[in-house]
Amino acid sequence: MVSENKSRMLDQAIELLKKYEVILAADLFKMKSQMLQDLRKELGKELTLKCIKNNILRKAMEKMGLEGSEEFINRAQGSNIYAFSNENPFKLAMMLKKRKVRVFARPGDIALEDIVIPAGNTGLAPGPFISKLATLGVRTRIEGGTIWVNFDTKVASAGDKISQDLSEILARLGIKAGEMGLEAKAAYFNGRIITRDELLLDVEEYRDLLRKASEMAFQVALLASYPTPQTLPALISMAVQKAERLALRAEYIDRDSAGKLIAIAYSHALTLQNLVGRRVEQSLGSAET
Repeated sequence: MVSENKSRMLDQAIELLKKYEVILAADLFKMKSQMLQDLRKELGKELTLKCIKNNILRKAMEKMGLEGSEEFINRAQGSNIYAFSNENPFKLAMMLKKRKVRVFARPGDIALEDIVIPAGNTGLAPGPFISKLATLGVRTRIEGGTIWVNFDTKVASAGDKISQDLSEILARLGIKAGEMGLEAKAAYFNGRIITRDELLLDVEEYRDLLRKASEMAFQVALLASYPTPQTLPALISMAVQKAERLALRAEYIDRDSAGKLIAIAYSHALTLQNLVGRRVEQSLGSAET
């Protein structure tokens, strides 16, 4: 019976490998069955989720002649669910990441970010809980029969391991510092193994880099006077300004420059008039003396 089940699973894995180009291994740790069912319904058009034993998938990949199967399975050690798809592997990883939900952290979990207990009413009655908060450096007071936190207090930094006491305190305060969802471990695409760190892109960082690159390219194109649909308006404006400055320096009179040349001449005349007036006043003053 065991042999028949393995044989059936192997055949299913081979069929999936024939149908899809991308295999993404995701960690099943802390994943509830209901959430898994919801993901299957929501993402059914983009991917197929299948629980397959690592060794069986490795054999299926070997039978299909897929290179690097051993390395890929080594990257996916542990309890996994595999996502089969023809979508971009980076898009798949981001789709799974976006569908994680916040849950109460368990002892041993790693803090995803700085954990802060906010100031205000906890809604909890006075008791031993006050001393537990005090051990974390949280200053409190009793007001209206409940415990109040005096100041926002950071009780853990991103990357810290959450202790048993902290887990209990956060749960009682209703602070969800953990996440539940599928965590991408590695992906296989056209013989290439993409690691977890490569899969999880910082979209904002890449957006900023692209924005800066676009701005720099625009400036270089302007300096090189390279015409494109984006640079033409600015290049034409710059050319007009340069032509106007050149016409004024050369005192070239046309419909556009005449008014400005007259204004410049008038300004020079006023300046000259002031200078001559001062000299005359100085001469008269010297003569009187």
